[in-house]
Amino acid sequence: MRLTFLGATHEVTGSCFLIEACGKRVLVDCGMEQGPDTFENMEIPVNPAEIDMVLLTHAHIDHSGKLPLLYKRGFRGQVFATTATADLCEIMLRDSAHIQMFEVEWKNRKGKRAGREPVEPLYDMDDANGVLTCFVRCEYEKETIIAEGMRIRFINAGHLLGSSSIEVWLKEDGIEKKLVFSGDIGNVNQPLLCDPQYPKDADYVIMESTYGDRSHDAPPDYTVALAEVIQRTFDRGGNVVVPSFAVGRTQEMLYFIRQIKQDHLVKNHDGFEVWVDSPLANEATSIFREHMWSDFDEEAMALLNQGINPIGFEGLKTSVTSDDSRAINEDMRPKVILSASGMCDAGRIKHHLKHNLWRKESTILFVGYQAVGTLGRALLDGAGSVKLFGEEIDVKAEICRLPGISGHADNRGLMKWISSFEKKPEKVFVVHGDETVCEIFTDRLKDELGLDAYAPYSGTEYDLAAARFIVQPGPQRVKKPEVTAAAAKVTKTFARLLAAGQRLIGVIRQNEGGANKDLDKFTREIHSLCDKWERKDL
Repeated sequence: MRLTFLGATHEVTGSCFLIEACGKRVLVDCGMEQGPDTFENMEIPVNPAEIDMVLLTHAHIDHSGKLPLLYKRGFRGQVFATTATADLCEIMLRDSAHIQMFEVEWKNRKGKRAGREPVEPLYDMDDANGVLTCFVRCEYEKETIIAEGMRIRFINAGHLLGSSSIEVWLKEDGIEKKLVFSGDIGNVNQPLLCDPQYPKDADYVIMESTYGDRSHDAPPDYTVALAEVIQRTFDRGGNVVVPSFAVGRTQEMLYFIRQIKQDHLVKNHDGFEVWVDSPLANEATSIFREHMWSDFDEEAMALLNQGINPIGFEGLKTSVTSDDSRAINEDMRPKVILSASGMCDAGRIKHHLKHNLWRKESTILFVGYQAVGTLGRALLDGAGSVKLFGEEIDVKAEICRLPGISGHADNRGLMKWISSFEKKPEKVFVVHGDETVCEIFTDRLKDELGLDAYAPYSGTEYDLAAARFIVQPGPQRVKKPEVTAAAAKVTKTFARLLAAGQRLIGVIRQNEGGANKDLDKFTREIHSLCDKWERKDL
């Protein structure tokens, strides 16, 4: 019985683990790395054609996104997932393949002019369609025998429609062990989704730690807060543009807006339109509707029992074609526009920003995390202008954020989840958090709960039967060569400097309209600071 850690080790994305037991090779998740990438991930140490099964916690690309690549390299086994996860993968993996193919086509057009060799996509649509034929749909809380000596059960993780923690029982040579893979543990009291279920026992726990170092802000009354933004924007004659992740967050926003319309919380703008301008979001919303009766929480079920669609209402419009999308901004009536991508880096949202950022009447409302370096983060940090489609756009619109929305449990939720085990596990492996967070949360499990906790690096191998490490690499063996300890320190220091610069931009904007003598003094101080630190060797 061997467990090998491949991805999401001291990093948040790229979830992937390998179980070798009962004569089978089983992956748990096969995710794509996204965002910051500090460590080298060990390649899957066996031929993909020799992998028998994949157990998939949920459909997000950092857990499922390399399944088509696995298929491309020869995998023809089974992918066990909940029905909702399988349905979401139908659209998300095809969308990922489309992105891979589009980006490569664009790179090759540029590369051809520069005389470079053509590149190939990570995978294509045939690979995505191929792996989708491997899916086996499973029900929550139903044990399934997947091989002799091996059975599994999915329990609701409350993170995304269909998301799961996975219980795995192994029996080999008279030895029995139970593993629990947490997947992404959901936040409580989310709209539409049930709260996470809490497992009761395990010998080994593989646990996420995304927000293991922080607590979420106390959530506002989302419906009231959103209604206030819509009211003041419509009163100015502008649009509310919401950069929204297509799967999950868009459907939550529809839930809130339905309530706003029902309770008439926006005055003097009856019948206002709400546009969902994202083909992926529209398909995902259809899947949410298909699973309403089986996967929604008690509040949503109560609406269904009254004959009310929790994410549908009069005035909801969907945009399919590019012409549909363009027509949204040709109509000057105030409206709400939900569009992807959630961080404004790609997709149709950029067109809506181009048409609304310069309008002081409009509002850009952020409802999700904005990573450093993204257009969304720049806008939240007070950028005075941004470049879109080669054109410089002044930022005159109101920029605001609806706080408190998160699909992940915070540190209190994570501690509650692990504390649910009635007997201490033999060992808890802490994964799916960045380098610092993994260590912080591991220490907390040791100090506060007395657990034997460990944060593995990629390539760590553990003998589950003998309860011992086979291979135990440290950070020096897996950190990318170009990111030395000194370089990492410099990078973090520069990130703080960049954040300080972004804060300075915000302070400058706050002083607009100030006294001329104060602004002149502020300007001289900035120039003096620049003169002191300007690199003369560049």
